[in-house]
Amino acid sequence: MKKFISGFALAVSMVAGAAMAADYPEKAVTLVVPYGPGGASDLAGRALSESAKPYLGQPVTVVNKPGAGGMNGARFVSEADADGYTMLLARVGMALTPAVNPQASVDWDAYTFVGSLEATPMILAVKGDAAYDSVEDLVAAVKESEGRMAYAASGATAIDGFTVQSLLSDASLDPLTAATLVPYKGGGALATALLGGHVDFLAISAGSLMPHIESGSMKPLMVFAPKRMDKLPEVPTAAELGYEQAGQVTGWSALYAPKDLPEDVIAKWQDVLGQVATDETWLTLAERRGSISTVGAVDMPAYAKAQYELFNGLAKKFGYLPAE
Repeated sequence: MKKFISGFALAVSMVAGAAMAADYPEKAVTLVVPYGPGGASDLAGRALSESAKPYLGQPVTVVNKPGAGGMNGARFVSEADADGYTMLLARVGMALTPAVNPQASVDWDAYTFVGSLEATPMILAVKGDAAYDSVEDLVAAVKESEGRMAYAASGATAIDGFTVQSLLSDASLDPLTAATLVPYKGGGALATALLGGHVDFLAISAGSLMPHIESGSMKPLMVFAPKRMDKLPEVPTAAELGYEQAGQVTGWSALYAPKDLPEDVIAKWQDVLGQVATDETWLTLAERRGSISTVGAVDMPAYAKAQYELFNGLAKKFGYLPAE
């Protein structure tokens, strides 16, 4: 009799669990953006919130939790209940930070990888009146300068530091000494440094540069992205130009959740993302912020692993981490 009751209880529990998953979501979902308001990640999070709501059937509430290079928000989500009500607007930093910092508070694989959202291109740019009209022109000038030319970046092991260093390395130049890195905080300050003539070039997020490119005060030479930007159809990608390492560097957004998210919840979100992929609001907002939608086009677990390995390998190759 006890075995029958136990089996019956288990069956009831399984049916109840399936019913609960089928009813997901029954309330608003919190989407944690691990950076401050107004930036590229915040815009992506709010675009997903707006686009997903009709298909999810519940609001998606964006909550900003900045700090520690995105790791505060990432850790908050990784430690949350795996019930589908706390999600993460993940960025490239979720792979890059643990790749270059062994003390990072969250490992690159401490999540459920729900799906890719977008590529956020980086642009290699010079001042509008600069003498360089191609990447080859710029690289030749860097080589001749013997370290005197400077570029702006938020840090040597930040994404906009790796853009330039990977390019220099691909061009058979020393990534640490061929040009001088001048650190600035934030895309606006980086752009201002170039416009003011304090540095010779940079390779940072498209969102920070497009207004200056459109005004003619900056000249784009190359994009770090999986394909050319619609707004810059004549500007080649790093991969097109044969820069192997630089061709793998780009910004991106993805949807993550705590580890061990139930399969039915994953399936629900993948169904939602499948509809978001062709949603006019999502595509319009992506184009407006200079992003390339990658919803449904990327194997996110494999891509996250590849990105971790890329930046970990570059950090070792460039001497930021001890080589194995």
